[in-house]
Amino acid sequence: MGATLKIYEDFYDDSFTLLGIHTTLEDYALVYELNRCLGLRLKRSGTDLDVTGEISYPIFEWKDELHHRNWTLLVNACKTVQQPVLNDLFPNEPSYSMHHLVPEHKDVDYLLKIDEEEMGTDILKEILTITMLITANDINTDTLKSKHNLIF
Repeated sequence: MGATLKIYEDFYDDSFTLLGIHTTLEDYALVYELNRCLGLRLKRSGTDLDVTGEISYPIFEWKDELHHRNWTLLVNACKTVQQPVLNDLFPNEPSYSMHHLVPEHKDVDYLLKIDEEEMGTDILKEILTITMLITANDINTDTLKSKHNLIF
């Protein structure tokens, strides 16, 4: 007879601060600016967040052991090539589809997840000082339907 493991909500804390960042910067340039502005040490993770075999999202993370926080920067969009459809008007042209990690916020380019609740306002002010950003905002995780996509 096999053992059954259960995770009780009392022991699992899934509270975190989530900030949405709107920018045209490439991911490496945004990481550089966030590291410079906030004093972080975000680095590209060795593995991407794989949702399926074709859909994966790059992850940049840093474990701040001094303040006991985990910082994660996620790209919100992933572009995949679709298979050609029979009787297509342009059979030799590839078609693409966009997939979003948080579909409720398709306009957000990057998601900054901080594994600590109630610290977004000070950080948000610092992020908004980066001149190459369009804007950044706090995302309410309590009403987020796709919150499970951010728990890994």
